[in-house]
Amino acid sequence: MRIPFVDLQTQYRTIKPQIDVAIQNILDNSSYILGKAVKDFEASFAKVQSADYCLGVSSGTDALHVILWALGICPGDEVITTPHTFIATAEAIHLIGARPVFVDIEESSFNLDVSKIESAITSRTKVILPVHLYGQTCDMDPILELAKRYGLWVVEDACQAHLAEYKGKKVGSIGIASAFSFYPGKNLGAYGEAGAVVTSDQDIYSKMYKIRDHGQAEKYYHDCLGHNYRMEGIQGAVLGVKLSFIEDWTKARRGNAQIYNELLNNIPQIRPPLEMPYAKHVYHLYVIRTSQREELKAHLERKGVATGLHYPVPLHIQKAFQGLGYKKGDFPVTEAVAKEILSLPMYPELTHEQIEYVSESIKEFFSS
Repeated sequence: MRIPFVDLQTQYRTIKPQIDVAIQNILDNSSYILGKAVKDFEASFAKVQSADYCLGVSSGTDALHVILWALGICPGDEVITTPHTFIATAEAIHLIGARPVFVDIEESSFNLDVSKIESAITSRTKVILPVHLYGQTCDMDPILELAKRYGLWVVEDACQAHLAEYKGKKVGSIGIASAFSFYPGKNLGAYGEAGAVVTSDQDIYSKMYKIRDHGQAEKYYHDCLGHNYRMEGIQGAVLGVKLSFIEDWTKARRGNAQIYNELLNNIPQIRPPLEMPYAKHVYHLYVIRTSQREELKAHLERKGVATGLHYPVPLHIQKAFQGLGYKKGDFPVTEAVAKEILSLPMYPELTHEQIEYVSESIKEFFSS
């Protein structure tokens, strides 16, 4: 049996008629940049994420950059975040001219260890940027309390956490603004690059609205400098179709995770992911830990099972960030986790038979 890590073709076949009509409408009306399809998606996605406003942009990276830009983050400012994430999180901080300040993670959730944030706050700190990694929210109440005490913004990186919840609250309704990615493999994926920002702050939304389109709210009247971060019409149309399925797809992901949990529960050499008591995990990724990661990965590949590594090299020891002055050993939990994590196939269309095959293949490896 061959099991892909993500199966976008199967998903497309299940919604092909709706997708084809939506894309044909864009071709017929030539609304290739922004337009009605994007505007309709923005309204629907804001509602889904319990926010007042949504702004469709060109990627999740751009979403993070637009938020920091609109908040007025400047060179010399500091933004606290995690070293265990995709580089785009810290990249957006660097692009605005600020300095990423890393804080170690907790083993249980793979997210920021909130007990270590306060010691990283300085007079230059302006933002705490938690990443809801793999589809599970950070513990937000302590972060919000710290932010209030020190007068900081909280910006959510929700690029892997569509519909995730913290104590019943949707991500996107907790911090000042949240960034989402619609990279094709995400829980809600476009057919190309796309992202979004959601917020309930009208002033921040108005600033981001202008920044997205060269600093203009009215064509050729530029109130500020901005950039071209506009969403394409075809991506808005595709996302509009997919949004009507996201609730069911999320239920399917959570159901698949439960099957994995049950089948992998009695293998002492691995640690399945934990759903924290405050969170509703949406399982963008299903990430296990094992000290025999490389050997298990190779075994699964021989069995036809595709896997992933998210992420094998922490940001603080990436060559791109060597100028920050961090070194190996600075964040021991992150470094230990990075050596052991392995992402198993996870998508709504994954069948019980496929999950059983993956699980039996893992048991076969450790029993031998």
